[in-house]
Amino acid sequence: MSGLRCIAVDDEPLALEVIKRFAGKIPELELLSTFGNPLEAIQFLRNEEVDLIFLDINMPDLTGMQLLESLSKLPMIIFTTAYSQYAVDSYELDATDYLLKPIPFDRFLKAVNKAFREKKAMADLPKDGFGDYLFIKSDTRFFKVNYDDILFIEGMRDYVAVHTGKQKILTLMSMTRILEKLPPTKFMRVHKSYIIGIHHIELVHNHRIRIAGREIPISNSYRESFQEFVDQS
Repeated sequence: MSGLRCIAVDDEPLALEVIKRFAGKIPELELLSTFGNPLEAIQFLRNEEVDLIFLDINMPDLTGMQLLESLSKLPMIIFTTAYSQYAVDSYELDATDYLLKPIPFDRFLKAVNKAFREKKAMADLPKDGFGDYLFIKSDTRFFKVNYDDILFIEGMRDYVAVHTGKQKILTLMSMTRILEKLPPTKFMRVHKSYIIGIHHIELVHNHRIRIAGREIPISNSYRESFQEFVDQS
């Protein structure tokens, strides 16, 4: 198994020490550096490729969410925080996991294993870009799926479900990762849990989209961009 290059960002020195100690117990986890100042972490990320960030949310000067907004390319994220109310925000950002302080080692290990599985799922995908299809891995099988056959994609926590007219394929990827593999001329994200095949839209009404008889909500976060698409069509 290839290793995971990671960093940790937290304004609490003790929290960083815990992550450093836990990471030292997992040989395949390469902790490149730790940062008490999120601005220094941003500067590091401009020059270094990382697979994973352990990221506190509630920090002075710059929150974890604001740090992510400053990045042009998102690595996998495991949030570390003492506040459970941020869990919904972490789901919105397709976080790999969410760890509540104080973090026990078994829970840390479970989160890291999820990150390993996600990286492996991406690495195992055959290179696509040849024409109008992609390969989707589900367990040990690869499904060749034409872009035009995808009605919509539904986020289901650790998995996403790719809905076609004939089947539903479950794959271990985040919404952000699978969206990166889709042509933007054919697909659009309209909700934290939904990506739609644009040419399958049957009706738009009351901030909902109908595709193959299924009602899909348009969330506030994506409403403006979807309206711009409708106005330009």
